[in-house]
Amino acid sequence: MQLITIGESVKNLDKVTDSGLLPQYPQIEWKRVMGMRDIISHHYFDLDAEVVFNVCDRHLGPLAETVEKMMADLADAAQFASTP
Repeated sequence: MQLITIGESVKNLDKVTDSGLLPQYPQIEWKRVMGMRDIISHHYFDLDAEVVFNVCDRHLGPLAETVEKMMADLADAAQFASTP
């Protein structure tokens, strides 16, 4: 369920930023993050547990690091914008 939430959040983030934010962080395959959400949500019986495990094992760490970098970059941009 958390992978669905992550994918849905990425879709929403892409939508509210008019597809402008995610391309700034190409180290993550964002379309695959969103696609995984769709597969888990709509094709549950076609899931391969080993693939899901490998995604969790290998890709969630880099995704978390990238999201932390995004948040820091956005906070820096907001601070810069509010400085007279």
